[in-house]
Amino acid sequence: MGKGGGCVPSKKKPPPVVPDETPHDAQIVTENAVTTGESNAANEFSVEQPAVAKLKILIVFYSMYGHVEGLARRMKGGVDGVDGVEATLYRVPETLPEEVLEKMRAPPKDDGIPEISGPAELAAADGFLFGFPTRYGCMAAQMKAFFDSTGQLWNEQKLAGKPAGFFVSTGTQGGGQETTAWTAITQLAHHGMLFVPIGYTFGAGMFKLDSIRGGSPYGAGVFAGDGTRQPTETELALAEHQGKYMAGVVKKLAQA
Repeated sequence: MGKGGGCVPSKKKPPPVVPDETPHDAQIVTENAVTTGESNAANEFSVEQPAVAKLKILIVFYSMYGHVEGLARRMKGGVDGVDGVEATLYRVPETLPEEVLEKMRAPPKDDGIPEISGPAELAAADGFLFGFPTRYGCMAAQMKAFFDSTGQLWNEQKLAGKPAGFFVSTGTQGGGQETTAWTAITQLAHHGMLFVPIGYTFGAGMFKLDSIRGGSPYGAGVFAGDGTRQPTETELALAEHQGKYMAGVVKKLAQA
């Protein structure tokens, strides 16, 4: 062939680089960091993970003598024990004048639990647990007054599709552990909300007859008696279970 034929390798061509040889000053990038090179080089590869907001359950209740409040506090512990979910306690406004409450020997409210500012607070929540004592087999007037104030939320369908459950307090065993929750379902139905009962998910504790226990498949409950009886550990454990159960339901709906 003539001069400069392409088949003759050039003497000036650099020697091939062996693939397994790594230059001493090269950066070795791993999944989490840069292990060699300049000390601040890792910052170029770090990715800041955005904080994931927790799902919010509002525990909104009315309690005159503290029985419903006791369940609400334990219920919050159940919700907060589920990863990614948190609960906030709120009281509904009192409708009775102070002098009447004094005659009824109602203890003062705990300032550590705030009064809900208004129904608009409900719009941003992912789920609800509403607690109230019974009045003739139905919810107490204070809680009914709060539900009556949610008209604008109903008009805008802000609560439609959101899950909610109930927990109650009654004076006696036949005082409305089931009917108090049952008659309250109408409030949820008109908002298009999802009623979440606990059924018999509490297990063996729902079948024991060796002691007096409030609560039903509709939700946790406590017997107040003449006002001096306090919730038993079983009643409180059922409230905690309901909190965990509701948190699990809220998570499933959020992931759907």
